Amino acid sequence: MRRSRFDHIALAVPRLADAPAFLVGELGGAPAHGGPSGAYTFAQWRFKDGGRLEVLEPRGADGFLHRFLAQRGPGIHHVTFIVPSLRGVCEHAEAAGHAIVGNDDSNPDWREAFLHPKRALGIVVQLVEIVETRPRSDGERRSRWVVPPGPPNPPPVTVLGLRMRARSRERAEAQWVRLLGAEASEGASGVVIYRWPGSPMRIGVEVDPTRDEGPVAIELASERAIALPAGPHPVLGAVFTAH
Repeated sequence: MRRSRFDHIALAVPRLADAPAFLVGELGGAPAHGGPSGAYTFAQWRFKDGGRLEVLEPRGADGFLHRFLAQRGPGIHHVTFIVPSLRGVCEHAEAAGHAIVGNDDSNPDWREAFLHPKRALGIVVQLVEIVETRPRSDGERRSRWVVPPGPPNPPPVTVLGLRMRARSRERAEAQWVRLLGAEASEGASGVVIYRWPGSPMRIGVEVDPTRDEGPVAIELASERAIALPAGPHPVLGAVFTAH
């Protein structure tokens, strides 16, 4: 039986060309695929063990990314899950009280919808059902876009996943386990770890009823020394931590 899969973490920035200096030059990312897509241009980099980070740059004079950047600045924008049935997951989500936005099944190969962050633990969750008539390799995808220039890449780090905060474990379980099929386990310091079979990345949730919900940091593992800023990255806006 097909199950949902945690696919990638997406960040929004004003200029995509500024991202490779860190994602490639420091973290060792290799280009996966990307290109223009409606109101934005995107690029993805792949890391050791298969984790992927996506960077979005707004196009045009106005749009959702312009508004996001004006309100919050650069940072983590959404997480993407590949689901076996978009309609089934959306029906389940609505029954659980989620607001579904951007539901679009006009492309038969790529059907998508989004969980609104106000109900989805403070982060946009993209739900995607992919129906391809034939598999496409990363090489085919790369041939359709111009890879943003960057420095030579050292050995890649591992992107373990995303650390988040939730007001209760029940809220986290409802979203990640009951809606999206994660398997939960106990991590260090009370953090709950959510994993998806076949997914290279995980989501770790800190439970704190006194603080706002949402993303905390992108978690990395590396066998070599990496230089990480003490707070949010000045270009990408996200906090990166090494474990």
